[in-house]
Amino acid sequence: MTHTLAPPARSTLGTPVVATTAARKRRLGPGRPIPYGRALGPLLVIAVWSTASATGWLDPRILSAPWTVVATGVELVDNGKLPDSVLTSLRRAGLGFLFGGVIGTALAIAAGLSRVGESLIDGTVQVKRAIPSLGLIPLLILWLGIGEGFKVVVIAIGVAVTIYIQTHASLTGIDNRYVELAEVVGLNRWQFVRKVVFPGALPGFFVGLRLGVTGSWLFLIVLEQINATSGIGYLMFQAQNYGQSDVIVVGLVVYGLFGFVSDALLRLAERRVLAWRRTMGG
Repeated sequence: MTHTLAPPARSTLGTPVVATTAARKRRLGPGRPIPYGRALGPLLVIAVWSTASATGWLDPRILSAPWTVVATGVELVDNGKLPDSVLTSLRRAGLGFLFGGVIGTALAIAAGLSRVGESLIDGTVQVKRAIPSLGLIPLLILWLGIGEGFKVVVIAIGVAVTIYIQTHASLTGIDNRYVELAEVVGLNRWQFVRKVVFPGALPGFFVGLRLGVTGSWLFLIVLEQINATSGIGYLMFQAQNYGQSDVIVVGLVVYGLFGFVSDALLRLAERRVLAWRRTMGG
């Protein structure tokens, strides 16, 4: 007995249903990705800025022209001011992010895997969450002075709270269906945590890392303008006193590059660590 494949289902107009569905998805979707699309916005801003500066619409005393900013950046690199400031800022933000990441992750694991830990830790962290980290500056200056330790501690506190919130929510938000499945297959407590809880919490953990690294640069901008004698923020503060908008823009560009590159590196690590999600979803 021979079997013949049935022809694809067709609509009343004779168009295959599969093709119609695919066309509908393409029509309703956001469309094809634009090559280098994320660069279009910044390039448009630079084009408008350049045009306004070249035509005289933009007073250079308010905002220097792009070519002036580039020339100032080259000059700051040549005289060594920018490299020294960059290294100082990187050290502060890196140490704060490292300490904050370790502390926030440890607290989240302790609170997320233990009722006792949650009772002791979560309430305290939630209270701290309601208090802006920058609001602790006067108290921390009183305790630690205005040296490097003070700046690193403020950054670490802000990063730790951010990573804790995201990681703790992921650890405690595992779907009950996975819990029931783990019980059915006979996993013990440690196997359940290692094979179900930790992998399920990784996406939230990486979100916390990305928010934390961005927050570290935001805290750094403020801290480097409080009785600092080095760093990008100090360079910008000095430029403000002399009305040097070109130096200020150079500092902002450096901060922006810091944030963009660090976030891109974390996104790359996330794609590699969570490659199994694409495999399962494909």
